[in-house]
Amino acid sequence: MGGAFANPGAGGFVVGLGADIVEVARVQRAIERSGEHFLKRVFTDVEIAYCSSKARPFPHYAARFAAKEAISKAFGTGIGAELSWKSMGVVHGERGQALVVLDGKASELLATLGGDAVALTLSHTAGNALAVAMLLKRGA
Repeated sequence: MGGAFANPGAGGFVVGLGADIVEVARVQRAIERSGEHFLKRVFTDVEIAYCSSKARPFPHYAARFAAKEAISKAFGTGIGAELSWKSMGVVHGERGQALVVLDGKASELLATLGGDAVALTLSHTAGNALAVAMLLKRGA
């Protein structure tokens, strides 16, 4: 995976936009049903370590699941041949903000689309998780 994309700040333009909302219970059922297989197929090791460290891990897993869907929608590909579940990951910046990490193939796709940054925001309640992702081209 490449480096995390910091908040790009003011300026630039939107190359792609995606959003997703997921029920926490749906992700929880998938994890309880398939366990390690589901976790290793969908989440990076860093994401698994972060979520598993929480007293209530399922809302955190659901937020990252929503993030992957939102990012894939921003790319216009969905999850599939061009962008896999683990092509993208969510890490945290110095202030706790959600940052996106892309693998080489996803980074190349971002450049092909004319983007050079990914902005992400996450939110969750006990019942739902939401993510909004933007692919951005900074400056002129």
